[in-house]
Amino acid sequence: MVQARTGDKVKVHYEGRLGDGTPFASTAEHGPAEVTIGSHALIPAFEEAIIGMEPGESKTLTVVADDAFGPHHADLVKTIARQALALDEAPQVGERLSAIDPDGDSVAVVITDVSEDTITIDANHPLAGEDLAFDIILVEIR
Repeated sequence: MVQARTGDKVKVHYEGRLGDGTPFASTAEHGPAEVTIGSHALIPAFEEAIIGMEPGESKTLTVVADDAFGPHHADLVKTIARQALALDEAPQVGERLSAIDPDGDSVAVVITDVSEDTITIDANHPLAGEDLAFDIILVEIR
């Protein structure tokens, strides 16, 4: 049987879980994900785990936070005055916004706290600081 190699376009089913077992992503409802191994569309450890797999093969992969989305950086959490944001609606915890960093680049942030006067935003990746586990099934090598 043919094994997946760097550069191959593959289809994979996967379920991702946090370290405590809470699911955070799955292809079960939407069909397999298509990715080119080595394109860096997925975290490197995930792509590396596919190398050498054969269609129909499955494996479980554990990735520590530093090798997944990195550590959670406290300096990327900011509390700002509520009036500093021009929002059309009342801000909600969990809402995703786009902000401009000091270099003028667009950064995705999540509102983590709202008070009468302030809003706390977090520019960390939502999975930063989390150890992850993936159940992977290689469906097809194209």
